[in-house]
Amino acid sequence: MTDTAPNGFWSQAAADPRRTVLVTPDGEEWTAGRLHADVNRLVHGLRAAGMEKGDVFAVVLPNGVEFLTAYLAASQAGFYLVPVNHHLVGPEIAWIVSDSGAKVLIAHERFAGAAAAAADEAALPASHRYAVGAVPGFRPYAELLDGRPATPPGERTLGWVMNYTSGTTGRPRGIRRPLPGKLPEETYLGGFLGIFGIRPFDGNVHLVCSPLYHTAVLQFAGAALHIGHPLVLMDKWSPEEMLRLIEHHACTHTHMVPTQFHRLLALPQETKDAYDVSSMRHAIHGAAPCPDHVKRAMIEWWGRCVEEYYAASEGGGAFATAEDWLKKPGTVGKAWPISELAVFDDDGNRLPAGELGTVYLKMNTGGFSYHKDEGKTKKNRIGDFFTVGDLGLLDEEGYLFLRDRKIDMIISGGVNIYPAEIESALLTHPAVADAAAFGIPHASWGEEVKAVIEPAEGFEAGDALAAEILRHCERQLAGYKRPKTVDFIETMPRDPNGKLYKRRLREPYWEGHERAM
Repeated sequence: MTDTAPNGFWSQAAADPRRTVLVTPDGEEWTAGRLHADVNRLVHGLRAAGMEKGDVFAVVLPNGVEFLTAYLAASQAGFYLVPVNHHLVGPEIAWIVSDSGAKVLIAHERFAGAAAAAADEAALPASHRYAVGAVPGFRPYAELLDGRPATPPGERTLGWVMNYTSGTTGRPRGIRRPLPGKLPEETYLGGFLGIFGIRPFDGNVHLVCSPLYHTAVLQFAGAALHIGHPLVLMDKWSPEEMLRLIEHHACTHTHMVPTQFHRLLALPQETKDAYDVSSMRHAIHGAAPCPDHVKRAMIEWWGRCVEEYYAASEGGGAFATAEDWLKKPGTVGKAWPISELAVFDDDGNRLPAGELGTVYLKMNTGGFSYHKDEGKTKKNRIGDFFTVGDLGLLDEEGYLFLRDRKIDMIISGGVNIYPAEIESALLTHPAVADAAAFGIPHASWGEEVKAVIEPAEGFEAGDALAAEILRHCERQLAGYKRPKTVDFIETMPRDPNGKLYKRRLREPYWEGHERAM
């Protein structure tokens, strides 16, 4: 196929139904025609369950064919798909199901307990609960498809994904965009990847190495599918398995997070040397700050395919090639062609280049609102610009440099301290597999710096290691930035996309105290 091939998955499936478009985590290959038929059947099944244009359904699913079937079904039937983080517990899932107004819930038996509890709490009728595998009180997922026609449904219209924010402050909120009222083929659904220089077809193969419930992961995967790139799905990520899949399928692009870089780099050298990753053209990372030494080591290993972006579930963004980053270490790039970046102070004044403030973004492709939360929708906006609370600055050439999230910033003795810088220094110690830094109460200074460490394999947590890590910080950081104490944790509370649930670490230290921020 060429760049002039039909736009969108559905047109491509009709034109070449025998083309392989998906490799599942267990290695099963799916053709476009087979996937297209299941997508059509699911639309017919959901409509038979009472769903209409603009309605919502939620999924609690691992990476697999059912997830992508749901995504494509919503996209051609004018539905909103709500992907739910399957690490949430029952009450958290129930909140999202209820708040979104989901008419149908599709869950996997792997998450049976939480899904069943959520469906009960949300008072979802038993007739509208479906399970891949066996979940008590749920109807088999196959019932949505069996006996339904494989032909395209009538009244096709473009639907959207409604992702829920992570809820680091308060309950999560759905990010809702208005339906455009167009046929799916009337919108170029893969155009997002053009920002990163990724072309349609062109021998590309996209590796999905993080959970599809994450906004960016699904957006990258969906866009790749719509411009003719086969998808290779991972279920549970491991560094060596990722290398194996890149070599075996000649994967060309993927979406990653810095935690995955760190764990890839920790592999023995003989393991790293055993796999050929030269097919990679774009290893695009985001979602969390990447320590400079980690980024540089990945570029030395994988080459100039290591690229970075800055965005949020609400929109984006900035992009930095490897060349950009090597020229300006630490940058997350310049604005996308469809976006604008700005930095404002706390009084809403736009700041000049070089001055630190709150980063705001504006997209030229349309707006969004937080579902059922007009106050939140209006709160973090200045005109058409919005913010998710990150601090940063723009240089004279328009390159963005982030410092931290405002909510995570430590204020000690009136001095602003940025945890990302401390965490980057901690991660250079060989005994540190993962690290978090945050402020804890201090009677005189307001806050002092605490470090929580996940020890690397072969290192024992204890006073001796804590002392060694503090000595390491003395060589890396100015005195006011150094952690005063170190605690250890068996496993850092991150989701598989690398997002650190810092609030879970911080809250126990603040019981009985009130943060200034």
